[in-house]
Amino acid sequence: MANKIPRVPVREQDPVARASNFEEVCYGYNVEEAKLEASRCINCKKPRCVEQCPVNVKIPDFIMEVANGNFEAASRIIAEDSLLPSVCGRVCPQESQCEGSCILGIKGEPVAIGKLERFVGDWGRENNVDLSEVAPSNGHKVAVIGSGPAGLACAADLAKMGYEVKIFEALHKPGGVLEYGIPEFRLPKNDVVAKEIDNVRKLGVEIETDVVVGRTVTVDDLLDNEGYDAVFIGSGAGLPRFMGIPGENLNGVVSANEFLTRANLMKAFDQEYDTPIYVGKSVAVVGGGNVAMDAVRTAKRLGAESFIIYRRSEKELPARVEEVHHAKEEGIIFKMLTNPTEVLGDENGWVKGLRCVQMELGEPDASGRRSPQVIPGSEFDIECDVVIMALGTSPNPLISSTTEGLDTNRWGCLVAEDATGATTREGIFAGGDAVTGAATVILAMGAGRASAKAIDEYVKSRK
Repeated sequence: MANKIPRVPVREQDPVARASNFEEVCYGYNVEEAKLEASRCINCKKPRCVEQCPVNVKIPDFIMEVANGNFEAASRIIAEDSLLPSVCGRVCPQESQCEGSCILGIKGEPVAIGKLERFVGDWGRENNVDLSEVAPSNGHKVAVIGSGPAGLACAADLAKMGYEVKIFEALHKPGGVLEYGIPEFRLPKNDVVAKEIDNVRKLGVEIETDVVVGRTVTVDDLLDNEGYDAVFIGSGAGLPRFMGIPGENLNGVVSANEFLTRANLMKAFDQEYDTPIYVGKSVAVVGGGNVAMDAVRTAKRLGAESFIIYRRSEKELPARVEEVHHAKEEGIIFKMLTNPTEVLGDENGWVKGLRCVQMELGEPDASGRRSPQVIPGSEFDIECDVVIMALGTSPNPLISSTTEGLDTNRWGCLVAEDATGATTREGIFAGGDAVTGAATVILAMGAGRASAKAIDEYVKSRK
């Protein structure tokens, strides 16, 4: 039976070699590997994988086409729900979503849905599959703020419905977190991100960069003076959090956001660029999520001994298992059950170390994870030159502070309805990290798609 075929392993770059370069870690499937892995799918009558996909990709349908060698058909099936398959196939947490619900995973290994999606996306891009079919123009305009996953998904769906869509992006390159937040070795920018954004452009979506909404133009300007029928805010969550401990203002303490933006968007890893970036000899990254893994693995590739500081045990690490595994293979040091209390500096104001305490796990907290507690008398120091804080982010308050009637919650996130993204202002919708705080690419895309549907219904109701 098909489900007795073992999961096809994915070829990867050697850990020792990749720890000093920014080339992609995973090579993905070739044609024969993809067809063999696709043949493992048993085509369930009630595919739980589709239910667990935030954008509801028709997973069994595209996998069946892959198994039969019909890769263009597979591309078109995915494109009905997502124009970012190469991106999602690389960075989505499939193990907790589609693959996590695969029935084959109950007694064995689930179908490698993410790797198959990546294969289809890459094949479609390399073979110039045209996915630009749209409905006739309906005469209405929608503005989208932010060109990250939420904004791209919303814009693509609206363009397919016949809307004139324009994306306003604050930075000089579109892509949002795809461009500045995820390292090249996990998500190639020119070969993957830029090409999939081009697929959105081919739908007729215009992208204007270097526009800071709230300064260059306001949301009210877009609605009142520029003729937009609705606005979608997908501006992300780029405001970093810090611990509030002594020494955080020392030279050598940076947020993961700044560090990764320098390395990714500004290409500090490339010797042909003059972008300044400092790693010293030893880098401590505080945090345990995917951003922390991205930062620590980037620091390693820039030549520093790099380690993770995390206050819980490895079992509680929120990062993807695959990312933790790759980090360990590359020589990243994990200092678990450890919490910083002070950043130590030298006489010139530069970081020289991190004072920490040992932790132990107590009873579960509100999130279900066991609460870390300080072990009395366990204080110790760690030598390092750079401390990177990867503790999460919140939305920049610029848009909410310049848009009257746009409410936020106590974390600074925009208040919006879960199902539609409707905010407290009529005609303004929002989704992704601007609403939820830092989350995943695919959840942001799901929110963008939901808002596109709601915007269409809103505009039609006003005719």
